Amino acid sequence: MGNVKKSSVFKGIALSTIMLVSGFAGAPLTTNAAENEAETAVWSRQDAQNYDLSKDNTAPNIDNVDEVAPDYWVWDTWPLRNRDGSIAQVNGYQVVFALTASKEYTWSGRHDEAQIRYFYSKNGKDWKIGGLAYDSEDALGSRQWAGSAMMDDDGKVHLFYTASGRKGQEQTTFEQRLAKTTFDIEADKKSKSVELSNFGEHEILAEADGEYYETQEQKTGSIIYSFRDPWFFQDPKTGKEYLIFEGNTAGDDKSLDPENIGDADFRETHDVPAGAEDYNGNVGIAEAQNEDLTDFELLPPLLEANGVNQQLERPHILVKGGDYYLFTITHKFTFAPGLTGPDGLYGFTNDSLRGDYEPLNGNGLVVANPEDDPFMTYSHAVMPNGTVISFVNEYRDENGELQYGGTFAPTLKLSIHGNETKVNGALKPGQIMPSH
Repeated sequence: MGNVKKSSVFKGIALSTIMLVSGFAGAPLTTNAAENEAETAVWSRQDAQNYDLSKDNTAPNIDNVDEVAPDYWVWDTWPLRNRDGSIAQVNGYQVVFALTASKEYTWSGRHDEAQIRYFYSKNGKDWKIGGLAYDSEDALGSRQWAGSAMMDDDGKVHLFYTASGRKGQEQTTFEQRLAKTTFDIEADKKSKSVELSNFGEHEILAEADGEYYETQEQKTGSIIYSFRDPWFFQDPKTGKEYLIFEGNTAGDDKSLDPENIGDADFRETHDVPAGAEDYNGNVGIAEAQNEDLTDFELLPPLLEANGVNQQLERPHILVKGGDYYLFTITHKFTFAPGLTGPDGLYGFTNDSLRGDYEPLNGNGLVVANPEDDPFMTYSHAVMPNGTVISFVNEYRDENGELQYGGTFAPTLKLSIHGNETKVNGALKPGQIMPSH
Protein backbone atom coordinates (compact mmCIF):
# COMPACT_ATOMS: atom_id res chain seq x y z
CA MET A 1 0.00 0.00 0.00
CA GLY A 2 3.06 2.23 0.14
CA ASN A 3 2.07 4.19 3.25
CA VAL A 4 4.16 4.10 6.40
CA LYS A 5 4.88 6.54 9.21
CA LYS A 6 7.98 7.03 11.26
CA SER A 7 7.05 6.76 14.90
CA SER A 8 9.19 9.75 15.80
CA VAL A 9 6.66 11.95 13.98
CA PHE A 10 3.51 11.19 15.91
CA LYS A 11 1.15 14.16 15.82
CA GLY A 12 3.78 16.40 17.38
CA ILE A 13 4.02 14.35 20.59
CA ALA A 14 7.46 14.11 22.15
CA LEU A 15 8.64 10.58 22.64
CA SER A 16 9.96 10.27 26.16
CA THR A 17 9.84 7.94 29.10
CA ILE A 18 6.77 5.73 29.12
CA MET A 19 5.24 4.83 32.45
CA LEU A 20 4.14 1.23 32.14
CA VAL A 21 2.56 -0.77 34.91
CA SER A 22 4.20 -4.17 35.26
CA GLY A 23 4.72 -6.75 37.92
CA PHE A 24 6.80 -4.13 39.73
CA ALA A 25 3.97 -1.69 40.44
CA GLY A 26 4.39 0.91 37.75
CA ALA A 27 8.16 0.98 37.31
CA PRO A 28 9.22 3.56 34.69
CA LEU A 29 10.51 2.16 31.43
CA THR A 30 12.50 4.15 28.89
CA THR A 31 11.71 3.59 25.23
CA ASN A 32 14.45 2.30 22.98
CA ALA A 33 15.64 4.93 20.49
CA ALA A 34 15.93 2.41 17.67
CA GLU A 35 12.37 1.22 18.23
CA ASN A 36 11.12 4.83 18.11
CA GLU A 37 12.22 4.98 14.48
CA ALA A 38 10.24 1.84 13.61
CA GLU A 39 7.65 2.13 10.89
CA THR A 40 3.94 2.16 11.61
CA ALA A 41 1.96 0.89 8.62
CA VAL A 42 -1.10 2.83 7.48
CA TRP A 43 -4.47 1.45 6.39
CA SER A 44 -5.69 4.43 4.36
CA ARG A 45 -9.09 5.59 3.17
CA GLN A 46 -7.92 4.81 -0.35
CA ASP A 47 -7.23 1.21 0.70
CA ALA A 48 -10.61 0.79 2.42
CA GLN A 49 -12.73 0.83 -0.75
CA ASN A 50 -14.60 -1.52 -3.09
CA TYR A 51 -15.94 -4.09 -0.66
CA ASP A 52 -17.72 -6.40 -3.07
CA LEU A 53 -18.84 -9.73 -1.60
CA SER A 54 -18.20 -12.98 -3.44
CA LYS A 55 -17.90 -16.69 -2.68
CA ASP A 56 -14.18 -16.14 -2.10
CA ASN A 57 -14.68 -13.73 0.83
CA THR A 58 -18.08 -14.68 2.25
CA ALA A 59 -18.92 -17.22 4.94
CA PRO A 60 -21.61 -19.78 4.07
CA ASN A 61 -25.05 -19.24 5.57
CA ILE A 62 -25.67 -21.06 8.85
CA ASP A 63 -28.46 -23.64 8.60
CA ASN A 64 -28.85 -24.44 12.28
CA VAL A 65 -27.24 -23.54 15.60
CA ASP A 66 -26.08 -26.02 18.25
CA GLU A 67 -25.52 -24.51 21.69
CA VAL A 68 -22.18 -25.51 23.20
CA ALA A 69 -23.28 -24.28 26.66
CA PRO A 70 -27.09 -23.83 26.85
CA ASP A 71 -26.97 -21.84 30.10
CA TYR A 72 -24.43 -19.30 28.84
CA TRP A 73 -23.89 -16.77 26.12
CA VAL A 74 -20.56 -17.69 24.53
CA TRP A 75 -18.68 -15.33 22.23
CA ASP A 76 -14.99 -14.32 21.69
CA THR A 77 -13.01 -17.60 21.70
CA TRP A 78 -9.32 -18.52 21.55
CA PRO A 79 -7.35 -21.78 21.80
CA LEU A 80 -4.65 -22.76 24.28
CA ARG A 81 -1.42 -22.49 22.31
CA ASN A 82 2.20 -23.41 22.87
CA ARG A 83 4.85 -20.72 23.14
CA ASP A 84 5.57 -20.98 19.40
CA GLY A 85 1.91 -20.45 18.56
CA SER A 86 1.01 -24.05 17.72
CA ILE A 87 -2.13 -25.58 19.20
CA ALA A 88 -1.37 -27.08 22.62
CA GLN A 89 -2.35 -30.56 23.77
CA VAL A 90 -3.07 -31.41 27.41
CA ASN A 91 -2.66 -35.19 27.57
CA GLY A 92 -4.56 -35.53 24.31
CA TYR A 93 -7.12 -32.80 25.00
CA GLN A 94 -7.47 -29.49 23.23
CA VAL A 95 -8.62 -26.50 25.26
CA VAL A 96 -10.28 -23.23 24.27
CA PHE A 97 -11.18 -20.20 26.33
CA ALA A 98 -14.16 -17.95 25.67
CA LEU A 99 -16.03 -14.96 26.98
CA THR A 100 -19.21 -16.11 28.67
CA ALA A 101 -22.14 -14.71 30.62
CA SER A 102 -25.16 -16.38 32.16
CA LYS A 103 -28.31 -16.23 30.04
CA GLU A 104 -29.91 -14.58 33.04
CA TYR A 105 -28.41 -11.45 31.49
CA THR A 106 -29.63 -9.97 28.23
CA TRP A 107 -27.78 -10.43 24.97
CA SER A 108 -26.78 -6.76 24.90
CA GLY A 109 -25.93 -6.77 28.60
CA ARG A 110 -23.57 -9.74 28.44
CA HIS A 111 -20.49 -7.55 27.91
CA ASP A 112 -21.00 -5.98 31.34
CA GLU A 113 -20.96 -9.42 32.99
CA ALA A 114 -18.30 -11.17 30.89
CA GLN A 115 -16.11 -13.84 32.46
CA ILE A 116 -13.67 -16.27 30.86
CA ARG A 117 -14.53 -19.96 30.93
CA TYR A 118 -12.71 -22.88 29.34
CA PHE A 119 -13.87 -25.80 27.22
CA TYR A 120 -12.07 -29.03 26.38
CA SER A 121 -12.32 -31.71 23.70
CA LYS A 122 -10.56 -34.92 22.70
CA ASN A 123 -11.27 -34.52 19.01
CA GLY A 124 -11.37 -30.72 18.68
CA LYS A 125 -15.05 -30.88 17.69
CA ASP A 126 -17.14 -32.03 20.65
CA TRP A 127 -16.62 -29.53 23.47
CA LYS A 128 -17.41 -29.78 27.17
CA ILE A 129 -17.53 -26.77 29.45
CA GLY A 130 -14.96 -26.87 32.24
CA GLY A 131 -15.74 -23.80 34.34
CA LEU A 132 -14.19 -20.44 35.11
CA ALA A 133 -10.53 -19.97 34.24
CA TYR A 134 -9.80 -18.19 37.54
CA ASP A 135 -11.29 -17.27 40.90
CA SER A 136 -13.65 -14.41 40.05
CA GLU A 137 -12.83 -12.72 43.37
CA ASP A 138 -9.16 -12.43 42.36
CA ALA A 139 -9.67 -11.36 38.74
CA LEU A 140 -8.99 -7.73 37.85
CA GLY A 141 -11.67 -5.48 36.41
CA SER A 142 -15.40 -5.52 36.97
CA ARG A 143 -15.51 -7.92 34.02
CA GLN A 144 -12.89 -9.69 31.92
CA TRP A 145 -12.74 -9.31 28.16
CA ALA A 146 -10.83 -11.18 25.44
CA GLY A 147 -7.18 -12.14 25.37
CA SER A 148 -5.10 -15.24 24.66
CA ALA A 149 -3.63 -18.27 26.43
CA MET A 150 -0.16 -19.81 26.16
CA MET A 151 1.22 -22.95 27.81
CA ASP A 152 4.98 -22.85 28.37
CA ASP A 153 7.38 -25.78 28.36
CA ASP A 154 6.78 -26.74 31.99
CA GLY A 155 3.00 -26.87 31.54
CA LYS A 156 2.21 -23.53 33.16
CA VAL A 157 -0.58 -21.61 31.42
CA HIS A 158 -0.31 -17.85 30.99
CA LEU A 159 -3.78 -16.36 30.52
CA PHE A 160 -3.73 -12.83 29.09
CA TYR A 161 -6.96 -10.87 29.27
CA THR A 162 -8.49 -7.40 29.32
CA ALA A 163 -9.38 -6.02 32.74
CA SER A 164 -12.37 -3.83 31.91
CA GLY A 165 -13.51 -1.36 34.55
CA ARG A 166 -12.76 -1.87 38.22
CA LYS A 167 -14.46 -3.81 40.96
CA GLY A 168 -16.71 -1.82 43.27
CA GLN A 169 -17.44 1.00 40.85
CA GLU A 170 -20.95 2.38 41.24
CA GLN A 171 -21.13 3.05 37.52
CA THR A 172 -19.77 0.76 34.81
CA THR A 173 -16.81 2.32 33.00
CA PHE A 174 -14.94 1.38 29.85
CA GLU A 175 -11.45 1.60 31.29
CA GLN A 176 -9.31 -1.17 29.77
CA ARG A 177 -5.96 -2.57 30.90
CA LEU A 178 -3.92 -5.57 29.75
CA ALA A 179 -3.72 -8.20 32.48
CA LYS A 180 -2.44 -11.70 33.12
CA THR A 181 -2.69 -14.63 35.49
CA THR A 182 -1.26 -18.17 35.53
CA PHE A 183 -2.39 -21.65 36.50
CA ASP A 184 -1.56 -25.32 36.07
CA ILE A 185 -3.64 -27.52 33.80
CA GLU A 186 -4.00 -31.30 33.65
CA ALA A 187 -6.29 -33.98 32.29
CA ASP A 188 -7.92 -36.37 34.74
CA LYS A 189 -8.13 -39.85 33.16
CA LYS A 190 -10.76 -41.13 35.62
CA SER A 191 -13.21 -38.28 35.18
CA LYS A 192 -12.20 -37.69 31.55
CA SER A 193 -12.02 -33.98 32.23
CA VAL A 194 -9.52 -31.13 32.20
CA GLU A 195 -8.88 -29.36 35.50
CA LEU A 196 -7.13 -26.11 36.47
CA SER A 197 -5.20 -25.61 39.72
CA ASN A 198 -2.47 -23.62 41.47
CA PHE A 199 -3.82 -20.26 40.40
CA GLY A 200 -1.32 -17.40 40.39
CA GLU A 201 -1.70 -13.72 41.09
CA HIS A 202 -3.42 -11.37 38.67
CA GLU A 203 -1.19 -8.58 37.37
CA ILE A 204 -1.64 -5.50 35.21
CA LEU A 205 0.87 -5.59 32.35
CA ALA A 206 0.14 -2.36 30.50
CA GLU A 207 -2.13 0.68 30.41
CA ALA A 208 -2.74 3.26 27.70
CA ASP A 209 0.12 5.73 27.89
CA GLY A 210 -1.25 8.79 26.08
CA GLU A 211 1.82 8.91 23.79
CA TYR A 212 1.37 5.93 21.51
CA TYR A 213 -2.05 4.79 22.74
CA GLU A 214 -5.06 6.95 23.48
CA THR A 215 -6.33 7.34 27.04
CA GLN A 216 -9.96 7.84 28.03
CA GLU A 217 -9.24 11.53 28.57
CA GLN A 218 -7.95 11.96 24.98
CA LYS A 219 -10.89 10.20 23.37
CA THR A 220 -13.28 12.05 21.07
CA GLY A 221 -16.31 10.72 19.20
CA SER A 222 -19.12 8.42 20.31
CA ILE A 223 -17.49 4.95 20.04
CA ILE A 224 -15.62 3.65 23.10
CA TYR A 225 -11.86 3.84 23.03
CA SER A 226 -9.73 0.69 22.92
CA PHE A 227 -6.86 -0.76 24.89
CA ARG A 228 -7.70 -4.44 24.95
CA ASP A 229 -7.45 -7.96 23.49
CA PRO A 230 -3.84 -8.96 24.33
CA TRP A 231 -2.63 -11.72 21.98
CA PHE A 232 0.68 -13.40 22.85
CA PHE A 233 3.09 -13.75 19.92
CA GLN A 234 6.61 -15.16 19.67
CA ASP A 235 8.40 -13.95 16.54
CA PRO A 236 9.92 -17.07 14.92
CA LYS A 237 12.60 -14.99 13.19
CA THR A 238 13.96 -13.30 16.32
CA GLY A 239 12.59 -15.26 19.28
CA LYS A 240 11.34 -12.01 20.80
CA GLU A 241 7.96 -12.13 22.51
CA TYR A 242 5.15 -9.62 22.35
CA LEU A 243 1.59 -8.77 23.14
CA ILE A 244 -0.37 -7.63 20.10
CA PHE A 245 -3.49 -5.66 21.07
CA GLU A 246 -6.19 -3.24 19.95
CA GLY A 247 -5.65 0.45 20.63
CA ASN A 248 -6.38 3.96 19.40
CA THR A 249 -3.85 6.54 18.24
CA ALA A 250 -2.92 8.90 21.06
CA GLY A 251 -2.78 12.70 21.01
CA ASP A 252 -5.06 15.70 21.27
CA ASP A 253 -4.58 16.67 17.61
CA LYS A 254 -7.01 14.48 15.66
CA SER A 255 -6.22 15.88 12.21
CA LEU A 256 -5.39 13.37 9.49
CA ASP A 257 -2.05 13.18 7.70
CA PRO A 258 -2.02 12.81 3.89
CA GLU A 259 -1.02 9.14 4.08
CA ASN A 260 -4.15 8.41 6.14
CA ILE A 261 -6.21 9.50 3.16
CA GLY A 262 -4.27 8.13 0.19
CA ASP A 263 -1.99 9.12 -2.66
CA ALA A 264 -1.97 12.56 -4.27
CA ASP A 265 -4.37 11.64 -7.09
CA PHE A 266 -6.86 10.09 -4.67
CA ARG A 267 -6.73 13.10 -2.34
CA GLU A 268 -7.62 15.45 -5.20
CA THR A 269 -11.06 13.87 -5.65
CA HIS A 270 -11.82 12.37 -2.24
CA ASP A 271 -13.74 14.41 0.34
CA VAL A 272 -13.19 13.44 3.97
CA PRO A 273 -16.43 14.03 5.91
CA ALA A 274 -16.35 15.89 9.21
CA GLY A 275 -15.93 13.54 12.15
CA ALA A 276 -13.74 11.04 10.30
CA GLU A 277 -10.77 12.22 12.37
CA ASP A 278 -12.42 10.77 15.51
CA TYR A 279 -11.94 7.26 14.09
CA ASN A 280 -8.37 6.35 15.02
CA GLY A 281 -8.02 2.62 15.59
CA ASN A 282 -4.62 0.97 15.64
CA VAL A 283 -2.91 -2.35 16.26
CA GLY A 284 -0.66 -1.98 19.29
CA ILE A 285 2.38 -3.96 20.36
CA ALA A 286 4.33 -4.36 23.61
CA GLU A 287 7.61 -6.27 23.90
CA ALA A 288 8.29 -8.69 26.77
CA GLN A 289 11.24 -7.69 28.93
CA ASN A 290 11.53 -10.95 30.88
CA GLU A 291 10.85 -14.65 30.40
CA ASP A 292 8.14 -14.66 33.05
CA LEU A 293 6.10 -12.31 30.86
CA THR A 294 5.34 -9.88 33.69
CA ASP A 295 7.26 -6.88 32.30
CA PHE A 296 6.37 -5.30 28.94
CA GLU A 297 7.47 -2.18 27.06
CA LEU A 298 5.00 -0.37 24.85
CA LEU A 299 6.24 0.15 21.30
CA PRO A 300 4.87 2.24 18.42
CA PRO A 301 1.80 0.66 16.79
CA LEU A 302 2.21 -1.91 14.04
CA LEU A 303 -0.59 -0.36 12.00
CA GLU A 304 -2.92 2.62 12.26
CA ALA A 305 -6.31 3.28 10.68
CA ASN A 306 -6.72 6.98 11.45
CA GLY A 307 -9.68 8.35 9.52
CA VAL A 308 -10.62 4.80 8.48
CA ASN A 309 -11.85 2.75 11.43
CA GLN A 310 -12.27 3.13 15.18
CA GLN A 311 -11.87 -0.49 16.26
CA LEU A 312 -9.33 -3.04 15.04
CA GLU A 313 -10.41 -5.74 17.46
CA ARG A 314 -8.62 -8.93 18.51
CA PRO A 315 -5.53 -8.46 16.28
CA HIS A 316 -3.31 -11.51 15.84
CA ILE A 317 -0.45 -12.66 13.62
CA LEU A 318 0.13 -15.80 11.56
CA VAL A 319 3.56 -16.47 10.03
CA LYS A 320 3.37 -18.55 6.85
CA GLY A 321 6.21 -19.20 4.43
CA GLY A 322 8.27 -16.46 6.02
CA ASP A 323 5.53 -13.85 5.53
CA TYR A 324 3.64 -12.19 8.37
CA TYR A 325 -0.15 -12.03 8.22
CA LEU A 326 -1.79 -9.52 10.56
CA PHE A 327 -5.50 -10.19 11.08
CA THR A 328 -8.13 -8.13 12.87
CA ILE A 329 -11.91 -7.93 13.09
CA THR A 330 -14.15 -4.92 12.79
CA HIS A 331 -17.74 -3.79 12.39
CA LYS A 332 -19.60 -1.90 9.70
CA PHE A 333 -20.52 0.81 12.21
CA THR A 334 -16.90 1.46 13.23
CA PHE A 335 -15.81 2.54 9.75
CA ALA A 336 -15.30 6.31 9.54
CA PRO A 337 -17.86 8.53 7.80
CA GLY A 338 -17.68 8.18 4.04
CA LEU A 339 -16.50 4.55 4.19
CA THR A 340 -18.56 1.37 4.33
CA GLY A 341 -17.20 -2.12 4.97
CA PRO A 342 -18.92 -5.27 6.24
CA ASP A 343 -18.63 -6.87 9.67
CA GLY A 344 -15.89 -9.47 9.44
CA LEU A 345 -12.24 -10.46 9.30
CA TYR A 346 -9.64 -8.18 7.70
CA GLY A 347 -5.96 -8.84 7.07
CA PHE A 348 -2.61 -7.44 5.97
CA THR A 349 0.72 -8.97 4.99
CA ASN A 350 4.38 -8.02 5.21
CA ASP A 351 7.75 -9.79 5.03
CA SER A 352 8.64 -8.89 8.63
CA LEU A 353 6.91 -8.07 11.88
CA ARG A 354 7.29 -4.32 11.35
CA GLY A 355 6.98 -2.42 8.12
CA ASP A 356 4.64 -1.62 5.27
CA TYR A 357 1.76 -4.08 5.68
CA GLU A 358 -0.22 -4.51 2.46
CA PRO A 359 -4.00 -5.08 2.69
CA LEU A 360 -4.92 -8.61 1.66
CA ASN A 361 -7.07 -8.86 -1.45
CA GLY A 362 -6.44 -5.19 -2.20
CA ASN A 363 -8.64 -3.69 0.51
CA GLY A 364 -8.09 -5.94 3.53
CA LEU A 365 -11.35 -7.91 3.51
CA VAL A 366 -10.82 -11.63 4.20
CA VAL A 367 -14.16 -12.95 5.50
CA ALA A 368 -17.54 -11.20 5.50
CA ASN A 369 -20.99 -12.41 6.46
CA PRO A 370 -23.57 -13.11 3.73
CA GLU A 371 -25.37 -10.03 2.39
CA ASP A 372 -28.70 -11.45 3.56
CA ASP A 373 -27.34 -12.15 7.06
CA PRO A 374 -24.79 -9.34 7.68
CA PHE A 375 -24.31 -9.88 11.43
CA MET A 376 -24.36 -13.69 11.41
CA THR A 377 -20.89 -14.29 12.92
CA TYR A 378 -18.13 -12.23 14.50
CA SER A 379 -14.81 -12.33 16.35
CA HIS A 380 -12.94 -14.39 13.78
CA ALA A 381 -9.53 -15.77 14.74
CA VAL A 382 -7.16 -17.45 12.28
CA MET A 383 -5.59 -20.69 13.51
CA PRO A 384 -2.02 -21.86 12.70
CA ASN A 385 -3.29 -24.05 9.85
CA GLY A 386 -5.34 -21.22 8.32
CA THR A 387 -8.77 -22.30 9.54
CA VAL A 388 -10.92 -19.58 11.09
CA ILE A 389 -13.02 -19.82 14.26
CA SER A 390 -15.75 -17.36 15.29
CA PHE A 391 -19.03 -17.21 17.21
CA VAL A 392 -22.65 -17.03 16.06
CA ASN A 393 -23.71 -13.45 16.62
CA GLU A 394 -27.14 -12.21 15.46
CA TYR A 395 -28.44 -14.39 12.66
CA ARG A 396 -31.57 -15.04 10.60
CA ASP A 397 -33.29 -18.37 11.21
CA GLU A 398 -35.03 -20.48 8.56
CA ASN A 399 -38.06 -18.17 8.79
CA GLY A 400 -35.98 -15.04 8.40
CA GLU A 401 -36.44 -14.06 12.04
CA LEU A 402 -33.56 -12.43 13.89
CA GLN A 403 -32.09 -14.68 16.60
CA TYR A 404 -29.24 -14.36 19.09
CA GLY A 405 -26.50 -16.95 18.77
CA GLY A 406 -23.98 -16.93 21.59
CA THR A 407 -22.26 -20.18 20.64
CA PHE A 408 -19.45 -21.52 18.44
CA ALA A 409 -19.86 -20.87 14.71
CA PRO A 410 -18.77 -23.33 12.03
CA THR A 411 -15.02 -23.17 11.49
CA LEU A 412 -14.11 -21.85 8.05
CA LYS A 413 -11.43 -23.21 5.75
CA LEU A 414 -9.26 -20.41 4.40
CA SER A 415 -6.58 -20.63 1.73
CA ILE A 416 -3.80 -18.05 1.95
CA HIS A 417 -1.45 -17.51 -0.98
CA GLY A 418 0.74 -14.43 -1.00
CA ASN A 419 -1.53 -11.40 -0.69
CA GLU A 420 -4.72 -13.25 -1.60
CA THR A 421 -7.13 -15.37 0.45
CA LYS A 422 -10.18 -17.47 -0.35
CA VAL A 423 -12.93 -19.06 1.75
CA ASN A 424 -13.11 -22.78 0.90
CA GLY A 425 -16.09 -24.07 2.87
CA ALA A 426 -16.78 -24.86 6.51
CA LEU A 427 -16.12 -27.49 9.17
CA LYS A 428 -18.02 -28.29 12.37
CA PRO A 429 -18.90 -25.52 14.86
CA GLY A 430 -15.86 -24.60 16.93
CA GLN A 431 -13.67 -27.23 15.27
CA ILE A 432 -9.96 -26.76 15.95
CA MET A 433 -7.44 -28.96 14.24
CA PRO A 434 -4.19 -29.81 16.05
CA SER A 435 -0.88 -28.43 14.80
CA HIS A 436 1.45 -30.90 13.09
